[in-house]
Amino acid sequence: MADSADSRSVAPPAPGGASLDSATRCGIDSVTIPRIERLLAATPQEDLPSIFSVQELADSGDGPGRVASLAARFAAKEAISKAFGTGIGAALGWQDMEICKKESGEPFVVLHGKGRELFTTRGAKQLLVSLSHTDNYAAATAVLEG
Repeated sequence: MADSADSRSVAPPAPGGASLDSATRCGIDSVTIPRIERLLAATPQEDLPSIFSVQELADSGDGPGRVASLAARFAAKEAISKAFGTGIGAALGWQDMEICKKESGEPFVVLHGKGRELFTTRGAKQLLVSLSHTDNYAAATAVLEG
């Protein structure tokens, strides 16, 4: 006999980026620390704000954990773009998302420009993010609640 949980129905995603209503969307991403290390080495310091905000760069510090911290923020922006269903590009750019941290260290998202527009037009109520990293990998999840 089949468990009643097997008969649950799942609503299809909203077409064309319509309102989320009460839907929750999730995005996840992971990157290798060496990949971000190469990106940072290949990008002139003055061009880094095209990917990371001045605040993100400051929050990541100058010490040995800097690359891992930036890698986690990079992964978070990718995860957010997946939760929105857009990816990084014309609909949502790197500068439209900022990963900040509270005094406790808990990360939170500040949306700018197209990010704020997407949040509003999709009827979203909350955007949560979680970051993690090891010596070699950084990962992030984003939950967009309707």
